[in-house]
Amino acid sequence: MLIKKGMKVRVISGAHKGSEGKVLFTSPKKQRIIVEGVNFIKKSTRPSQENPNGGLVEKEAALHVSNVMVVQGGTVSRLGYKFLDDGSKVRVIKKTNEESEIQ
Repeated sequence: MLIKKGMKVRVISGAHKGSEGKVLFTSPKKQRIIVEGVNFIKKSTRPSQENPNGGLVEKEAALHVSNVMVVQGGTVSRLGYKFLDDGSKVRVIKKTNEESEIQ
């Protein structure tokens, strides 16, 4: 999975199309990510010591990784890999052919 925690992404399909946010969590096995401020769900919680009344809590739900693209420098693009002359492997923004900010 090319998208990593901390990257800025834009949703490209679905009900939240056009929304941007930072990746909070990635699950490579399930190919899902959680994006800050996108895809809120309401979850009912039982009363506890922290929340004596219980009730509904809003939190972000997971999105499939194919529904988002990386934003860097205001442009949206795919990611790829490139090998440098010294043999190291770096992540590259496909549209601009520049190295990604977050490795």
